[in-house]
This record gives sequence, C-alpha cells and structure tokens, in this order.
Amino acid sequence: MEEQKSYFVHPSACVDDGASIGAGTKIWHFSHISAGASIGEGCNLGQNVFVAPGVTIGSHCKIQNNVSVYDGVQLGDYVFCGPSMVFTNVQRPRCKYPQAGHEFYKPTPVGEGASIGANATIVCGHRIGRHAFIAAGSVVTKDVPDHAIMMGNPARQRGWACECGESLTQELVCPKCGRRYEQGPDGLVEKEKA
Repeated sequence: MEEQKSYFVHPSACVDDGASIGAGTKIWHFSHISAGASIGEGCNLGQNVFVAPGVTIGSHCKIQNNVSVYDGVQLGDYVFCGPSMVFTNVQRPRCKYPQAGHEFYKPTPVGEGASIGANATIVCGHRIGRHAFIAAGSVVTKDVPDHAIMMGNPARQRGWACECGESLTQELVCPKCGRRYEQGPDGLVEKEKA
C-alpha cells in the first residue's frame, strides 16, 4: 500500500529521499527539493524552484517561479520570495578556484514575514530583518533592519514597513491597521498597547 502524503508534489517535480516537507505544502512544475532540505507547513513553491541540502524554509512561505534557495539561506515563517529573485551563495566566485562547501557559504537568514520582490538579488552573508520589504530589482549588499523598506542598486533604506505590508508614517504608525512602532536594537519593534 502506497503511503499517503500530506503535501502535494507535481509529477514533474523531484523531491529527494531525505527531504522533509510539511503538511499542506505544494511543490509545482520542475522544482527540485534536495535531500536534507526542510520545508515547513503550508508553503507554496512555484515552477522551477531549487532548494539545496541543509536549507530550512519556515511555514507558510511563498517562493515564486525560478528561485534557487542555496545552502546557507534560512527562511523564517511567512517569507515571500518574488519571481526570479536571487540568493547568491559565494561572495567571490571563481571557476578556476572552486568554492564549494560550508566553509565558503555565508549564512543568509531571512526573518519572519519578510518580502523580497521580483528580480531582487540578496548577496550572501547578510541578514534580512523580520517584516522587511525588498523592492523588485533591488540588490542587497548589507544587513537589512527589521521592517526596513529597501530599494535600488545598491539597496538603500527608503522607509519602514508595517507587519501588514503598508508603509509607516513619519511617526512610525501604520495608516491601514493602526500598529505603532519604535526603534529597537535590530530595526523597529511594535509598541506595547496601552
């Protein structure tokens, strides 16, 4: 009797033995999930997504078409990766002097709720803060604070984003949901309700 899976894999996708896939996750056309990768519950991986060994993807993440998640990248819960965005995995690649393995791969943690736009590039070794927003086509070359809105090449901070995705006012208040923020050690933190 065939084991019933709690997740969906399109027939053209490849999930290696030894990969861990959470309940309710969907893996679409021509994607490849490597042995040793871990994907949480309720994720949606689009067409032609590659997940390397040792990568951890949290729950409820959405990874759009043509994204490779390399060794060293760790995605928190509710992370959005837009179509064709890029995670690099080596800072100074050279064909003549191959740099493969953990000693060369720089950690790239992406915090809970962060959104990375289409065709953005994240240079390895930099932290993407919780609920940060990386605009489409941006090139991130340094750490990104929690809730920061980053744009351009190289990406520069252009404002602050609420957990719900709206831009904050100068007073660090969300005009949509009313959340209030203040400066914290790694970017913004939500103020305690009175």
